[in-house]
Amino acid sequence: MRILLVEDDPVLREVMRLSLRDAGHRVDEAGTLEQAAHYWRVQPFDAVLLDLNLPQSEAPDSPLANGLSLLREARARGDRTPVLVLTARNRTDERIAGLDAGADDYLGKPFELAEVEARLRALVRRSAGTDDIFEIGRLSLDRKARRVAVGGVPMDLPAREFEVLWELMTPPGHVVSKRALSDKLSDFSEALGDNALEAFISRLRKKLGGSGARIRTLRGLGYVLERGDGGEA
Repeated sequence: MRILLVEDDPVLREVMRLSLRDAGHRVDEAGTLEQAAHYWRVQPFDAVLLDLNLPQSEAPDSPLANGLSLLREARARGDRTPVLVLTARNRTDERIAGLDAGADDYLGKPFELAEVEARLRALVRRSAGTDDIFEIGRLSLDRKARRVAVGGVPMDLPAREFEVLWELMTPPGHVVSKRALSDKLSDFSEALGDNALEAFISRLRKKLGGSGARIRTLRGLGYVLERGDGGEA
């Protein structure tokens, strides 16, 4: 998943960033309302982790007063990205205010990082209408365990190849454009170019031989994972 982490505490932000990246996610981080608003407008994310207690914008003409106003602004422009609010505010009325502003879930500080990740998975699963386990042919992906197997035998993949396959398998059969794959597998400090993406696709095709699944290229559209014998398509 590509996640936007909005948190003004630099220590907590770094701890969360490392934890989420160790779990295999791409993380873009913002410590101010302006930075978060910019990232959220220009880049699609799978989920947003939002601290409500951000300092008020210093820009005199900015409508952003806190995390709630940032969330309301995103929802007002039609953005439906799943949002998990993280905040020290844990009173019932404040939880209600966050949910009414458009949050999908609410977690008070202090929290366990494992619970943050579990709630993120649940939010994205509900948003996409998908499950944790996908199968096509003899190929299976367990999103919760982050494990790929062919006929029950684990397949060890480098991190980037795993991420490409993850996007193609959630769920299988849907077309994923090159731009969407690049966006999901990049962050603002490291962009994934077309040549690198095509190299990952080529290596995955070879490894999927005998799996009963193949990656097919749809010219001008992108890639789709479908039943087949692997190899070039």
